[in-house]
Amino acid sequence: MTIGTNGVDSAANASNATNSITGNGDMTQLFTRLLIAQIKNQNPLEPTDPAQFVSQLTQLSQVESMQQLVAQTNASASMLQSMQVMALGAQVGSDVTAVTDQVVIGESVVHGRFGLESANSTVTVVLEDSAGQQSRIQLGTHKPGEVTFKIDPESLGLEPGKYSIRVETSAKETPAVEVQGTLQSVRISATHGAVLQVSNLGSIGASAITAFNGRPQ
Repeated sequence: MTIGTNGVDSAANASNATNSITGNGDMTQLFTRLLIAQIKNQNPLEPTDPAQFVSQLTQLSQVESMQQLVAQTNASASMLQSMQVMALGAQVGSDVTAVTDQVVIGESVVHGRFGLESANSTVTVVLEDSAGQQSRIQLGTHKPGEVTFKIDPESLGLEPGKYSIRVETSAKETPAVEVQGTLQSVRISATHGAVLQVSNLGSIGASAITAFNGRPQ
């Protein structure tokens, strides 16, 4: 917005109005006072086109509408997030399946699965620790469809810790790996939303969950 200038007084008036209203955070009042100052201090020999005032009022209305929309969207998102956390919290203790590229190995056997789009003569689950040491689980030949596997730390000689996990196939497929674990807790992160702590998986986002399998018998 351009404010007419008829000397230092008009600029000072506009500045005072701006400082006063900005402190209160009221955009509507600020705009109104600036508009009045513009009308009062316009050059009588070159008055501002009334259409410009209408355009400015229209712009103000659009800005206010956008602010209200953003506020409503934020409120809705916050409500949905709270509902999601409550729903997930009720599932604590349940067995879940989630997509992952890392697995946390302890003493218990870990169960997983993945899907193949074509027949493969060789299918291998590859585990790799932080030092780059690999352990390979040979699954043999498989037709298209779901393939299940298990990771037995004792038989594989795996030390407890976090491992990357992936699948290698003769057809060069790279299927997503899903691993089962127990949902242990749910918390809210300011940057990541709902964060789930799952055995065999560690901390994951809610979107990684692919199945709720019920509570263990």
